[in-house]
Amino acid sequence: MKIILDTNVIIAAFASRGLCSAVFELCLDRFDVILSEAILKEVSINLDRKIKLPLPQCNLIVSYLRENCLISETDDLDGSLCRDKNDIHVLGLAQRSLAEYIITGDQDLLCLVKHQNTKIVTPRGFWTILKENGK
Repeated sequence: MKIILDTNVIIAAFASRGLCSAVFELCLDRFDVILSEAILKEVSINLDRKIKLPLPQCNLIVSYLRENCLISETDDLDGSLCRDKNDIHVLGLAQRSLAEYIITGDQDLLCLVKHQNTKIVTPRGFWTILKENGK
């Protein structure tokens, strides 16, 4: 299964031990995690600015993501597909990679529920889906 982890989920996974961390680890272990250069850049910036991690540690995390995830190009999409035009790249990534899920905490994406064949869910929603399907 192909999964896109949005920046906010990755940041939360590294910020503390909790649901996002568990979902992150599970996805890396069992599924193909798809990221884009834009997501990697956002992760690096937010680890520095929001979490206040030292730059060498930020670079190690981005390197870890590059080694353990698939990095894909994104399709160019119409900016009107999402309330926040800064989230369009995530939808373009889903479209290009044919991902089954986008896992995010971003309400501007979650309100869409779905983009083409990609379901958009919270980390808790994804966790519940996996439990219900016995995965």
